[in-house]
Amino acid sequence: MKPLSDQRITPVYLEHVQRLADAMGQVIRGKPEAIRMTLVTLLSGGHLLIEDIPGIGKTTLGHTLAKCISCSFHRIQFTSDLMPSDITGVSIWNAKEQEFIFKPGPVFSNIVLADEINRASPKTQSALLESMSEFQVSVDNNTYELPKPFMVIATQNPSEHYGTYPLPESQMDRFFMRIRLGYPDQAKEREIIRQQEFEHPIKRAQSVLERAELVLLQEQVKNVLVEEEILTYLLKIVNATRTSPLISVGCSPRGSLYYFRATQALAFLNDRDYVIPDDVKGLAIPLLAHRILLKSSTVFHENRAEEAERVIRQIVETVPVPL
Repeated sequence: MKPLSDQRITPVYLEHVQRLADAMGQVIRGKPEAIRMTLVTLLSGGHLLIEDIPGIGKTTLGHTLAKCISCSFHRIQFTSDLMPSDITGVSIWNAKEQEFIFKPGPVFSNIVLADEINRASPKTQSALLESMSEFQVSVDNNTYELPKPFMVIATQNPSEHYGTYPLPESQMDRFFMRIRLGYPDQAKEREIIRQQEFEHPIKRAQSVLERAELVLLQEQVKNVLVEEEILTYLLKIVNATRTSPLISVGCSPRGSLYYFRATQALAFLNDRDYVIPDDVKGLAIPLLAHRILLKSSTVFHENRAEEAERVIRQIVETVPVPL
């Protein structure tokens, strides 16, 4: 297969994405939709939040994506004693040069896996805010650009688990989408066990996509056509989150921009150069549910995510679909 170049990109380059999906599927069994949403986030240049109970495969999904792309990777295990400088880096005094020299932290990687992000304190969590939104890090009055592409894949346990700190709304909004993996069915669980009988399959995962290829594919996604009536349909769904009597805080303009970009990426994955209403409908829950706050005080804390998804589903069902 010829490498990507500066020439006009044709649908044949979807083969590059399909190779990535197939490689990830060799490790992440029985979760094609989770892989698909991960690729939508990747092609859109966004950040992914994976929320579920321990042992489901959240970390494995993030680690697998990183191994299948020829990019720099760093995994950060978030704990209660993790400091912001452990993420961003620190300036160290160089006695020989008589000056401070900045030592970059693990955030200076193409793919950053923030494992169990809600086990760190809010102060440490906030260390990722600037890098996730502006792709840069500011330390000691100096600003340092992050490498491109840059993606944060964060995992978090449900907030009712011991030793967790809820992510603030400002940080939740910076995540492109939130997904959950759920339990595998019995047949897939049997396959997972047999697959790991002697060694973990992630050890056999190989890079199938170069960094330059990924950057070009991300640029190609922006060329997918979104007609005015499709954009109007998307904005009506977003606006409904702001006017619903069940919601106290609706989707932000950042969220609507991410929603727009996600529909382009999904259309691209479906071998189309234009967005259709089904793209908008299919992405509403993973793109919007974590961006709203419900008014109801009767919802149990551990059920808020499910209730938010239910409300978004109702909104999608009530907004007329353009013909």
